[in-house]
Amino acid sequence: MSWLSKQWERISYQGQLRLFLLPYLLGSILLVILPALATLAVAFTEYNAVKTPVWVGLDNFRRLLNSPLVRLSVRNSLIFLLTAVPLRLLGALLLALLLQRKSRPFGLHRSAVYVPTVIPEVAYALIWLWIFNPLYGPLNLLLSWLQLPTPAWLTESDTALFAIIFMALFQIGEGFVVLLAALQTIPHAVYEAATVDGANSWQSFWRITFPLILPWLLLLAFRDLVISLQNTFTPTFVMTYGGPYYATTLVPLLIYELAFDLFDFGLAAALLVLMFVIIGLLIAGILSLIGSRGIADNV
Repeated sequence: MSWLSKQWERISYQGQLRLFLLPYLLGSILLVILPALATLAVAFTEYNAVKTPVWVGLDNFRRLLNSPLVRLSVRNSLIFLLTAVPLRLLGALLLALLLQRKSRPFGLHRSAVYVPTVIPEVAYALIWLWIFNPLYGPLNLLLSWLQLPTPAWLTESDTALFAIIFMALFQIGEGFVVLLAALQTIPHAVYEAATVDGANSWQSFWRITFPLILPWLLLLAFRDLVISLQNTFTPTFVMTYGGPYYATTLVPLLIYELAFDLFDFGLAAALLVLMFVIIGLLIAGILSLIGSRGIADNV
């Protein structure tokens, strides 16, 4: 042990940090980077897990672009992302502004906001399957009591995707915690100075709070663009399996069907690559918008 201690002391502080990060680096290589490279390679082959992969070049991508079902799933996914991600950010921001005070009641409310995030995905989907039940679900019972229309949420193509978006709006605990931490980093003296200068609450938010937490919002936007679409697999699989009439067929569910129902792993890998390309283009568009407004250096 003494020899090991002496050898450890000879290593610089930066070297010790690198040694501590080495297991994480190895895990990332084995569990993330190598599978990603393998998926990219499989995307250019015809592979059904039984026969040897056959190189087909861009044929899988041509099949995807010519498939009406793939185009529908991409359309549904874009609708979900462009609707759910902004609403989730807005909800997390409003709740963080409302519950940023430090007191016991506000602490209980913060815990309530975070609870839906820690519920297992299958259990969360089953809870909402009961909530959306058209006959005895609490949502339709409430709407009936208010004398409002009571749609059959998950069995009508006009409302099924909206129901999936609606249930995703309550899993904002992580974004809420991040924005709560961001708000608490803003010095209170800045708001006091703004009040002395005659600024009202809205002006303080728009001129002080929003610019200072904008990098945090953009970070959460990038994260949600990647995470939110992946998290649609469980609810669409458990609650609708892509129905009715493919209204809730999103890209992750279609990838699963291609890979494990049709055993077309090459086409499934190509669709996965296409999904990440689309998400990358969305993120690039947001970064371009940021750069055009002159705030890229702050992000």
